[in-house]
Amino acid sequence: MEDKYLSILKQYWGYDRFRGIQRDIIDSIGSGKDTLGLMPTGGGKSITFQVPALAQEGVCVVVTPLIALMKDQVCNLRRRGIKAAAVYSGLSREEIIVTLENCIFGNYKFLYISPERLSSDIFQVKLRHMNVSFITVDEAHCISQWGYDFRPSYTQIAEIRKMVPHAPVLALTATATPAVVKDIQQQLNFQEDGNTFRMSFERTNLTYVVRTTEDKESELIHILNRLDGSAIVYTRNRKGTREAAMLLAAEGFTATYYHAGLNNAEKDERQRKWQNGEIRVMVATNAFGMGIDKPDVRLVVHLDMPDSPEAYFQEAGRAGRDGLPAYAVLLFHPGDRTRLSRRIPDTYPDKDYIRTIYEHLCYYYQMAMGDGFNVTKEFNLEDFCRKFKHFPVPTDSALKILTRAGYIDYTEEQENASRLMFTMRRDELYRLYEQDETEEKILQWVLRCYGGVFSDYVFIDEGTLAHHTGLTTQQIYEGLKSLNRRYVLHYIPRKKTPYITFTCKRVETDRIVLPAAVYEDRKESYRQRIETMIAYASGHEHCRSRTLLHYFGERNEHNCGQCDVCRSRHKSGLRRSEYEHLRESIHRWLDEHGACDPMQIELPGFSRETTGEVIHYMLLEEELKLDQGFLVPASSSPGTEQ
Repeated sequence: MEDKYLSILKQYWGYDRFRGIQRDIIDSIGSGKDTLGLMPTGGGKSITFQVPALAQEGVCVVVTPLIALMKDQVCNLRRRGIKAAAVYSGLSREEIIVTLENCIFGNYKFLYISPERLSSDIFQVKLRHMNVSFITVDEAHCISQWGYDFRPSYTQIAEIRKMVPHAPVLALTATATPAVVKDIQQQLNFQEDGNTFRMSFERTNLTYVVRTTEDKESELIHILNRLDGSAIVYTRNRKGTREAAMLLAAEGFTATYYHAGLNNAEKDERQRKWQNGEIRVMVATNAFGMGIDKPDVRLVVHLDMPDSPEAYFQEAGRAGRDGLPAYAVLLFHPGDRTRLSRRIPDTYPDKDYIRTIYEHLCYYYQMAMGDGFNVTKEFNLEDFCRKFKHFPVPTDSALKILTRAGYIDYTEEQENASRLMFTMRRDELYRLYEQDETEEKILQWVLRCYGGVFSDYVFIDEGTLAHHTGLTTQQIYEGLKSLNRRYVLHYIPRKKTPYITFTCKRVETDRIVLPAAVYEDRKESYRQRIETMIAYASGHEHCRSRTLLHYFGERNEHNCGQCDVCRSRHKSGLRRSEYEHLRESIHRWLDEHGACDPMQIELPGFSRETTGEVIHYMLLEEELKLDQGFLVPASSSPGTEQ
């Protein structure tokens, strides 16, 4: 089988050998064992499931929460001549059925699916008839309640395993503490003989830097002027992305911004320009970056502190994936400590507040006591907060806690595909005047690609139209909006619509139970992660790389030698300022007392061991020397008084 794996790697990817722990993971899942792989960003996770899947009969089901990543990987596989498909929210029922049936008939080797789709009746019925080689769970930390990015929909994977009991599972993640690793295995019902492989998370080409500053914007401009190459700048909120991008543009940088509130055409266009190098700096929220295939990012800057080491490590790790030198810079303002601590009550509001949100939610939908079981409603957070005078952030947090407690299912990322319907008859369409070239192209290809557009709404894909017309997705979007304004057609762009499902009948507010595992324990875990981030940013004693690695359970015994802490230290381990102070004190001692036994030197405020360490390095650097056992400056010898 070894030759087969290598020949597949060579045939489809052009590589002669595997990297790191890739081969260990492939051998393990290839032999039918449940496997957990911990690999840093850029470690080559996709190879570990794509190669063994191609070596086996059947389809590999890949669970991933990122629609952009799904589309990107499916595209890349198809370019290599490998049959792959994806099912996610936004596809029509007919498209989903056709895709799943093609998997049953053996037409695909890979089926990518979002975790939200796992519980759908269509998928579960069709899955039972598929020949599944194994299940791959990407971003596996999302299944753990102790992870920083827990997603309830991931818990469906254990149920899916029961439907295909012969299929082993491969879980992959780039961020997991030892506690999360254990929880992943439990949540996925790992076999007793399952294997775990850990690749060192150390990134020797990535320099971690923390800059304490009162003026983050000026510091950002200074850094971008000093370092060349593509960059990502992360901010906490959407407003911050726009403001920072405008600031950088005013300073002469090519910059744009990206956040979840943009429409898909805008996202695609901005991402394309940044990936192609037309734009140097992408200012973004954490909605940007996951699965983005751009290895030559030279710089990642955080204007705002993430609330966990996991988030920071993953976002910073998007720099230097090509193995060349890169920088991850965190800008720290003394006030960040307070701002970050305030996120705790926002993320875990008081229990009485959570109960009030539940009560108001029932009022919002006019849900009577005892009603509501399995009722699903579209949810508008802004409208809800306006009606009941709540703030969005704690409200959103309360809904997530109610979801974990089992009272509702709050789904934020169910995406409805774009759709349109012609408002003109076909004969009227042909008599249109003042038709510009772009709109004409769009109309021609809409009519070629989609049927029934004059009688009902039809789901469309702007990317498909862009491919056929030779236009950009942004041009397609603007063209359809123009046709909409002219009443030629009615165009509804795709949007992410939150939904709320009542998973049990409405209960009395005072009977809402929030267990410790849902509230107190998770709140304490969140508090600890925030304290760890604050300690990382405000500390100047320990190597940055080593600190992050220790957090993830990797006990390396060497400093990186290149972070801001390491560069501020002498080889002795002392801070340079401390070393220089002690060095000068030793010279003054010798000037005052003359040549002496090194053990005789005693300096106030310093231990004998620390003083001896500095003397050792001064001897190595030939600044001092021993003459007949006496310590003297290298340029002199013991006086006659000795």
